[in-house]
Amino acid sequence: MPEVKLIDGRDLLPPEPLELAVAALDTLAAGDELMLLLYCQPQPLFGILRQNGYKWVETVQDDGTHEIRIRKT
Repeated sequence: MPEVKLIDGRDLLPPEPLELAVAALDTLAAGDELMLLLYCQPQPLFGILRQNGYKWVETVQDDGTHEIRIRKT
């Protein structure tokens, strides 16, 4: 069964959310998803995802939270 791993980085200071997300990417199995919650758009992370063949979907919630769902391609 696919697993969703959650990182709530809204109360963390940079670069901790990025470091946690990159570390979590290494643990994703096929079909698993990483959900990252932030108050900003993580451009450095998007570059890492592009370079390493991940796909993601980003939605912005009413409170300004960026919900980023990441999967291996």
